Amino acid sequence: MFGGFSHSVIGASHETSGLVCQDHSAYEVNEYYSVAAIADGHGSKKYFRSHFGSQFAVEAALETIRAFYKDPEQFEQTFPANHKLILKNMKKQIIANWNTRVQEHLAGNPVRLAESQKFTKEEFKEIPQESYYGTTLVVAVCGRGFQFGLQIGDGSLVALFEDGEPVMPMVYDESAPANMTASMCNSNAASMFNSFYIEGKKAIAMYASSDGLYTSFSNEDDFLEYHLIITSQLDNLDVFAQSVKKNLTKRSHFGTEDDISLACICDMELLGEKAEMLKAKVADMKAHAKERKAARLAALKNT
Repeated sequence: MFGGFSHSVIGASHETSGLVCQDHSAYEVNEYYSVAAIADGHGSKKYFRSHFGSQFAVEAALETIRAFYKDPEQFEQTFPANHKLILKNMKKQIIANWNTRVQEHLAGNPVRLAESQKFTKEEFKEIPQESYYGTTLVVAVCGRGFQFGLQIGDGSLVALFEDGEPVMPMVYDESAPANMTASMCNSNAASMFNSFYIEGKKAIAMYASSDGLYTSFSNEDDFLEYHLIITSQLDNLDVFAQSVKKNLTKRSHFGTEDDISLACICDMELLGEKAEMLKAKVADMKAHAKERKAARLAALKNT
């Protein structure tokens, strides 16, 4: 049985400047698969509708996964042997679904004077309409017997498999040319996606997050350890889903000051089986953290 949660919280800098939250997140679970998706709308002024763009990206991703799983058993039979081609088609379909939403929104909501007057007429003419809605996207999917993920732009995907070690199976490697942001709004967006596919392993939990979470940590090790800690607390999912929102808000206000999104999917049965192992790993991690801190303090005293 799959479970999950998703939260998007506004950054302190956006509250101060009067901006809306430009992140969006969601998750979906059923008996065949679970999916977590987050999107982070771009902050530059030409992306002035990016908060809609991030919503449309998450919706487009969920719609696409749903469509590919229309016949779950058929998909499960064909995907493993053909995952490269199918993932390529998924990327194209997500972009197509996103563009459809963008065009429908534009048709019903033409650009207002308050939006265009921030630019000269010449500047505004040079901005492609899709750019108004520019956004990143990170998608994590856990199926029966395999896991996969898709990403365009920054953000992170973290997975914990049966050994309980948090890993990033899809290293962020922006394939955009210099001075170009990898974005859903680019004309060649489908070629800018990164992806991964893993089979033969069970995932305890998978997480998709915007870069506001990653940058709230001083280093990658702390970021990964955070995912281990929260995974060890997922056994009471309803209660924890609310407490993690408070933690994200705190990180947003006292750390990065950026919007933060975190979406999680997890295998509730596997969580139960691995509960003691996860708690032991957290205890060991905290002990090593104390040792590292003591070593640093000792080194400072000796300088």
